[in-house]
Amino acid sequence: MELAGVALDVGYLSELSKEMERMLENLTSEIYKLCDEKFNINSTQQLGKILFEKLGLAVGRKTKTGFSTDVGVLESLRNEHPIIEKLLDYRQLQKLKSTYADALPALIDPRTGRVHTSYNQTVAATGRLSSSDPNLQNIPIRTEMGRSLRKAFVPGTKGMRILSADYSQIELRVMAHVSGDPGLTEAFRHDEDIHATTAAKIFGIPPGKVSKEMRRRAKEVNFGIMYGIGPYGLATRLGISQTEAKEIITKYFDRFPNVSQYIADTIAKAKTDGYVTTLLGRRRYLPDIRSGNFTVRSNAERQAINMPIQGTAADMIKIAMIRIHEKLKRKSMKTKMLLQVHDELVFEVPKSEEEVARTLILDEMANALPLSVPVKAEAGVGKNWLEAH
Repeated sequence: MELAGVALDVGYLSELSKEMERMLENLTSEIYKLCDEKFNINSTQQLGKILFEKLGLAVGRKTKTGFSTDVGVLESLRNEHPIIEKLLDYRQLQKLKSTYADALPALIDPRTGRVHTSYNQTVAATGRLSSSDPNLQNIPIRTEMGRSLRKAFVPGTKGMRILSADYSQIELRVMAHVSGDPGLTEAFRHDEDIHATTAAKIFGIPPGKVSKEMRRRAKEVNFGIMYGIGPYGLATRLGISQTEAKEIITKYFDRFPNVSQYIADTIAKAKTDGYVTTLLGRRRYLPDIRSGNFTVRSNAERQAINMPIQGTAADMIKIAMIRIHEKLKRKSMKTKMLLQVHDELVFEVPKSEEEVARTLILDEMANALPLSVPVKAEAGVGKNWLEAH
């Protein structure tokens, strides 16, 4: 994958950069209007003065040089003043522009005409691959602008297309397998919408009556539980009171008792052994799990809950990658694996191989590591990464 590299549509990136520049200018004037003066938005000190002295917002954290205005602080002030939303948009847009739209074209190797990232196998503690110089696993898919960046990733050879294949809710499926929870297991075996099923169980209503908002809440709980989320974390994510969040978590554990049991057992075992393992036996040592400091210990407990799940999903996609690579080679196919983004694999595929490649890739992904619930992967093909995804 590092050698194959990935091709970029440089003309498109340059247009995108100009559009981002225009959007940043608009945001700048909106920010100035909201606080009635011009200042350097990128200066932490000037911004701190505007937010905490002029606008009188609650001070989060102080640093040696004044007020902290990092993303965490801004997030916590989200509903306090309309300027915060604009500042968060500004920061994100600026990061996308400098890190990707402006920086990527300069990283194209003149010999290959492609960008070659480096994959690190031993950086992420859960065993996931990480990517650096440039980090191509970090392009946000949730925002409109992040999505438009994916449009710049194109086939580097004529007659080729981009194929993107990703696992469907793989970590929740691993959770169903390791906890053996009947509720989760049944939902996956019957191919139900897992978030709607969870919502129906938490809110005690028939699946047909689940609203979009209920499903959104259930989704946050489903993913949050695997990261050991507590009432405070859930309340922050959903914008609800801690009491309400606590109630939702309690109901979740009532409805999925084996998940609760898995968490308790995993933490207890980690305290005895000093480490946790993935299904395939890869370990993560957690010396802090016996710490006397509550915050340090709680953090290690969250890692103990999450690592076997995220780590197993990472093992699974790595096995799939090795097998796909070997099969493509054996069949002398021209399809090339270009990128891995955690649960997703991106390929360059000749039109003539599309069907064969898709079947082979999805088959290897689904059968890399058999679980007690079906493992599903889905694929799309297009003229760029966004279209394929």
